[in-house]
Order: sequence, then structure tokens, then C-alpha cells
Amino acid sequence: MSVIESVHADHGATFGERAGRRVVEHYGRPERAHRAVRNVVGLLECAYGIVVVEGDDRLEYVDNVVSNRVPDEDGQGCYALVLDPQGGIEIELYVYNAGERLLLFTPPNAAEPLAEDWSEKVFIQDVEIRVATDDFAVFGIHGPQATEKVAGVLNGASTPDRRFSFVRGTMDTEGVTVVRTDALAGEESYEVICASDDAEAVYDTLANRGMSAAPFGYRTWDTLTLEAGTPLFETELEGRIPNVLGLRSALDFEKGCYVGQEVVSRVENRGQPSKRLVGLELEGEAVPASGAAVFAGDSAVGEVTRAETSPILETPIALAVVEFGLAADAVTVRVGGEEVAATRTELPFVEGSDRSGRLPVY
Repeated sequence: MSVIESVHADHGATFGERAGRRVVEHYGRPERAHRAVRNVVGLLECAYGIVVVEGDDRLEYVDNVVSNRVPDEDGQGCYALVLDPQGGIEIELYVYNAGERLLLFTPPNAAEPLAEDWSEKVFIQDVEIRVATDDFAVFGIHGPQATEKVAGVLNGASTPDRRFSFVRGTMDTEGVTVVRTDALAGEESYEVICASDDAEAVYDTLANRGMSAAPFGYRTWDTLTLEAGTPLFETELEGRIPNVLGLRSALDFEKGCYVGQEVVSRVENRGQPSKRLVGLELEGEAVPASGAAVFAGDSAVGEVTRAETSPILETPIALAVVEFGLAADAVTVRVGGEEVAATRTELPFVEGSDRSGRLPVY
């Protein structure tokens, strides 16, 4: 559940569930909140599962499992994946080196299964793994003025300027950690991590002190990340090989062996995957459902992963996985039994103050 659900409820929030976590969907006008983030700055309570890994062998243990190199320096992090033997994505996670421990941020429903699975595989290593989701609250600050917003309320440190780096400081009297993120909404972005007991005070500081930040929910997050060309775990990543998504930010091809690496490396050495992620802009007002077929002429060439009407472009847009060699820019998408004309377009759909770290690279 939300750490500060009563605060959101007092502001008229409508709640929903994402990956087993109760979250704010919107406060009544998600399109207006969308524009506030694009123009100034917005505030989101983030839904994560959190796992703590401690012990002398923590770095080696986690590094041997995930697809990216775990940093050995306090204050640094990375984006990484856990793959199955066929190279499919099982879990996405952010790994942060916090000195004597690693903090792993996962989809909300993945923390407990991951901690249980990894704990069962610890043999002679000095490693302790536990779920700490309830210990923390995480708030996202997104928008072209996100840096100014965070700098105006953060004491004892400067805002981090490198992606996945973080600093420790205070906001008012509460201790916080501030992370520079990979800009999934296509805007400058930070995440502020605090103890659950301090969540209400930190949220108030972020929302109301200094430059105001417009609260928004996951309905707005959906449209922001789609406009930014960002593949998300539930809709694009889960079960797919990372090469198909051009997800190079999560891969280190030079590091040692991990489960699924052989498949990923084989596809990389081949030069191209069989499919790729593209953007589509549709004619008319109809929004296709996830899984809607994409056609080039009479041939089915792929499927839509998710689609929304863009509040900025005011037209339906979609991400789709299609055949890698598709040459046609003009395609059709099946919506309600009808074929709707669509045009393949470069990602992102909307240029913001930053570019998503998950934009496909092939």
C-alpha cells in the first residue's frame, strides 16, 4: 500500500493497484497533471519493492546474478536485469551501493520472491538478504525544473549530476537520500528516499516548500513514459530478450557470466535481434489495446504493447514490437475489428528536458 495513503486521500486521490501495490492513479485531472510535469515539475509516490543485501560477499554475489556491473563505490548505482536461461527478462532492478549494504529496487511484487530465491542459493558466501520495502518511502521529482526544485529544499549536499549517483542530506529535519535517475518520463528526474516514519514530512516539503511540485499519479506516469519512448516492465520488458528492446543501458557485455548471458551475447554477435521496439502514431481517435496486431499490407508484422492518447500531441500513440527488418513506415493496426492507419515514428514521441535511459539502441 501507499506509505502516505491518508495524505493522498485528503487531496482527492483515486487509487488503483500496480504489481500488487496500492498506488495513486490520479487526482481527478491526469492530463492537466501531465502538462504540469512537462512544463514545470511534478511529484509522484513511487511503487517499489526494496531488498537489502549485506555481508562481505554482497558485491560479488549480486554481480554474478545480474546483467550489469554492480558499482563498487559508495554513492553509485546501476540499472540491471535478472534473466532466465533463455535470455528472457524475469526482473528489472536498480542496484545502489550504500557502503556496507546494497539496496535493490524492484517491481513491488518481486522483492519477496527474489529475496527468498537468492537466500536459498547462498552457500558459503558471507551474504544476508532481506526485504525492506516497509522501511522506506520513495518520491519521484520529474520535470524541466526538477533540479531547481530539489536544490531548493535539499540541505547538506548538492544535487547529483550523474545518472544513478546519489547523495545524502536533509530536507527540513528529515534525513534523505537523493538519486539522479534515468529520466523515464523524458524529463530531468530525481528520486528522494526516506524512512517510512518521515514520509509525510518529506512529501510535504517536496510538494509545498520552495517551488511547488504538482502531485500526480500512475495514470499520468503511463502517458509521460509512453511519450518518452520508455519500455516498462509489465508491458514491454517481462519475458522478452533485452536485445529486442534495445535495452543496452541494462547490459554489460564485458562482465563475467550470468544466467541468460549466452543468449544475449549470441543475439548481439549476430548483429540484430529478430524483432525490435518502435513507435507508432495512429490516425483518428481510436486507441488500440495491448496485443493489437500490426500489419504491413496483408502480413502481420508485430503487436502493440501499449497505447494511449498523448496529452501533448493530442493523438493516439503506441509502442509496438515488430519484425526487425520491417521497411515500411506506413502500417495498420487492428482496433475493434477495423484496420487503422499508423505511421512508424522515431522515439521519443515528445522531446523533454532529458532523454529516457531506456530509449531503444540497436
